[in-house]
Formats: sequence, structure tokens, C-alpha cells
Amino acid sequence: MARTVGIGHQDFETIRKKGYFYVDKTNFIKEWWESGDRVSLITRPRRFGKTLNMSMTEQFFSVAYADRGDLFEGLSIWKNEEYRQQQGSYPVISLSFANIKEESYATARRKICQILSNLYSGYNFLLEHPILDKKEQKFFEDVSADMDDVTATLAIYQLSSYLTRYYGKKVIIILDEYDTPMQEAYVNGYWDELAAFIRSLFNSSFKENPYLERAIMTGITRISKESIFSDLNNLEVVTATSEKYADAFGFTEAEVFAALDEFGLADRAQEVKLWYDGFTFGGLTDIYNPWSIINYLSKKKVGLYWANTSSNRLVGKLLREGNREVKKAFEGLLAGKHLITPMDEQIVYDQLNTNELAIWSLLLASGYLKVIHYEKYEELGDDFREVNYELDLTNHEVRRMFGSMIKGWFTETSADYHDFIKALLLDDRKAMNVYMNRVCSEMFSYFDTGTKPSKEEPERFYHGFVLGLMVELADRYVITSNRESGFGRYDVLLEPRNKADDAMILEFKVQEAEEEAALSDTVKAALEQIDRKEYASNLIAKGTPRERIRKYGFAFCGKNVLIG
Repeated sequence: MARTVGIGHQDFETIRKKGYFYVDKTNFIKEWWESGDRVSLITRPRRFGKTLNMSMTEQFFSVAYADRGDLFEGLSIWKNEEYRQQQGSYPVISLSFANIKEESYATARRKICQILSNLYSGYNFLLEHPILDKKEQKFFEDVSADMDDVTATLAIYQLSSYLTRYYGKKVIIILDEYDTPMQEAYVNGYWDELAAFIRSLFNSSFKENPYLERAIMTGITRISKESIFSDLNNLEVVTATSEKYADAFGFTEAEVFAALDEFGLADRAQEVKLWYDGFTFGGLTDIYNPWSIINYLSKKKVGLYWANTSSNRLVGKLLREGNREVKKAFEGLLAGKHLITPMDEQIVYDQLNTNELAIWSLLLASGYLKVIHYEKYEELGDDFREVNYELDLTNHEVRRMFGSMIKGWFTETSADYHDFIKALLLDDRKAMNVYMNRVCSEMFSYFDTGTKPSKEEPERFYHGFVLGLMVELADRYVITSNRESGFGRYDVLLEPRNKADDAMILEFKVQEAEEEAALSDTVKAALEQIDRKEYASNLIAKGTPRERIRKYGFAFCGKNVLIG
């Protein structure tokens, strides 16, 4: 009989006691311990079992779970007598920053302080023990939501000292989702303040801490060393391309197919593979996102499970407001092409607005992109240029998620945008002009990065508009942009999948006031450019009759547009 699927449980003890569906990942404990690394930072996308694995690790080592070997009976770690002796033998400090999603530095800092205060509350018995002198008792009591920076940044260090002296063993520190507050700080504009606070906290907790036995931090991203890890030179970073712990987070294909068999769904293996396969960690391919698989086992149908577990606000903001190169690259990804780009896997948040390479790093770390191939440093020899990565959208679920996100960009003007699409298909130029002017009026600033319209708005809008076309008309047209044809590069080309439909060429031009007195002159120049550079040549070479090729010139002046 198939086990019960309990959705949303991240506490190891609850899952084991209730007998809920669980894939054995306890070999991670052995692999991590035998690595000998003093401080490990493990990055994986959201909903990949990081929190459950940290709960599992805490409950294996923590003295609070001494004599709770029953939780691990029947699992791989319990087959090893040496590790049975380790269970419940260390003081463990475990905390999570997963819920720190605040709009200001003051509230984010206060929430971190409250988490530290709650941590101390669990050890109030130390106040009655002679290991603490009066000054230490005073420090202990000063730990609160309102404590000063010195007390806050030393809180974990001091607690490590107290627990080491009380139990006679150094501590293990587990920090889950360390980067959640950092992402919110970037989005809400208080990055510098929070980075300085976190840097001091991490330095005292993980570097200048003689009471530390081992530590693990988990998160989605590897934030740059200069940002918050500048003093932490004992850090082992494990990213998506690292070989360590490759099968510890996420389900392997063998684990997924075994689960499908258990639930009587073995005949749907290829459907599940299409939708949810595609993640790669180290050299291990065919990794599946656990959240989607668990939901599939429960609901027995495909859906956007993982893609809808958060607002994707940061990713959406970066793509929508990105420059034309970012949008052009993303057009290629949506069209099924791979992206080849130099990249550094550490995220420099300060550069996300200006450096497109940082955006691809974030998308890879977040699980939206997967690595097809990358150049290893040993393969480069004496060539110290940036490492090139070949990237693709991870799977069908991610592709569908981005389609929904792009549609959402036009939500405020969805009626006008869809009416424009209908008018375009009908070749109703009068209606196209009415609806497109309404869309432009609303959407120009939305695609820009600043609070005031910029000169780049037509470019930003144009590429966002193309992505919208690709989502709305992908079933009916092959849509390409900025490709060579004839003697130049056209802006947008719609090649019909059905020969009964017309092909279309769209050329966008911003009015040059010195040369074009009116927008109609700009439209004329755009149409002349289509003919002069023979943008239709590729279509004609494929057998499309000239009379079945429509040509449109889009002329922009500020937020006004004229289509002819």
C-alpha cells in the first residue's frame, strides 16, 4: 500500500513518526561529516529539500534528540554502527532566516534579533547554572528583539561558548535559508545596511569562533565573498556545478520512478519526465524537484507546482526591466535555443541592474536555468578568461511558468493587448493603432528601471512586447527577432505554422525629429527599410509567396506610436 503524501511538512520527526512518504537522504549526514569541512555553504533552488535535510541533520546530531535513534531506523545512516554512536551527541544551534521578507532594514534587523532571542529562550536553564558568571548572565538577558548591534552580532558566538562549556563538546551550527533577507534587501533598497550587519554576525559566528565544531548554511544563491563573506576564508561553497552532495537535494530519476511505481503511476513516467526532469547538480543529470513530484503523487496530474510556490518577484523584475540584450537572450531561450555566456556562479547583487551576467547567475542558482555544459578551469589552461556556460530553461514546468509571468506583464492592459493581437491577426491597422497606443501609455514605464521614463524605453518595451508575442502566438507562428535576412537584421518576423496564415514582418523605429517631421514619415522609413534590405528574402526562399507577407512599420515618439 502506498504511503500517505503529506504536503508541506519540513520537520523530519513529523514525517518519520506519521509514516509520510519520504525519500531516504540520510546518506548526506555521512558524506557531510566525512568531508571534514568546517563551514559548508550549500546552494540549491527553493523547495529542493534544504529545510528537511537540515531538520534531519539537526535531529541526528543534537543532544536534544539523544536516544531518538528510532527516527533513523531503517534508513541508510542507521546501517553504520559508527554513526549510530554519533546520534544525539552534540549541542546544535539551529536557526532559519526563511521568514525574513521585510520591506525595510529596521524590520528585517528586528526580526533577525527576535529569532536570536527565541533561540536563547530555549536555553534559559543556563541562567541557573554556575558556568555563567554575572557578566555572561547579563549578556544572556540582554539578547532581545531590541538589542544593540554588538550584542546581536555576538549572540551566536556567545551561545556557542555557553553550550560548549555546559556539554563539554563544541557546537554544530545550522543556518537555513541564509540569503532570504539579502534578496529582500536588494529588492527593497536596503542592501548595504543589511550586508554590513550580516557580515559582522557571520564573522563572529563562523570564523572567529573557537567553540565551533562544524557549520552548515543553506540558501538559493552564493552571494559574493566581498558582500558578506569577506572575512570568512574557511568556507566550502557547494553550488549546482559542484560534485559534492549531488544526489542529496532533489530526487534522482530512479527515486522518482520508484515512487511512481509505489503509487500505481508507472505508466506516466514520461509525462513526469517531460514536465519535471532537467535539473543537474555536478555531473548528475535527471534530478527532479521534490515539491512538484510530491504534489504530482498527491494530485495525480501535472501542474505548475514548484513554479507557483513564490511570487518570483525578483526574477520577474530583472527580466522585465533588463536591457535589450537580456530580453533578446531570453527570447532565444523561449524559442528553444541554448544560451552561451560567460558567468560567475557567485551573485553580486549590486550588479544585477547593470550586469546581465549576474542575472544569468541568479536564474541558474534559482533553478530556472540548467547547465548543459561549462568550461572547467583545468580545461582552460593558461587562458584566464571568464568561464563560458551553455544554459537552457530547466524543463516544461519552468517554460510554462515564464509564459505566465510574461502574460502577467500585460495584466493592467490585458484587454487592450489581446485586442491588439486580434487586430494584428485580422490586419486591422486602425484598431491596431488604437489598442497599441493604450498599451504603450500604460506599459512604457513598467518596462523601464527608473521612476521616470528613459530614452531606452522604446527598446525595453519592444523586446518585452516581442516576448509577449512569443507567448501569445507561439502555437500559431514561429517568432524570431533581430535575425539576419537579406542585407540586414529585421526586428520581428512571424512565420506561420499553417500555410493558410500570412507571414508578418514588423520593424520598429524611434522618430528622428531632424529627419522625420511626423510619425508618418518614420513609418514610411521603417517600411522602406524592410524593402530596401530585403527582410522578406528568407520567407520567400522557404516558399512563402510575396503577396502572403505583410509588412508593418511601428513609429515611436515618447509614448505615442503609429503603425502603418
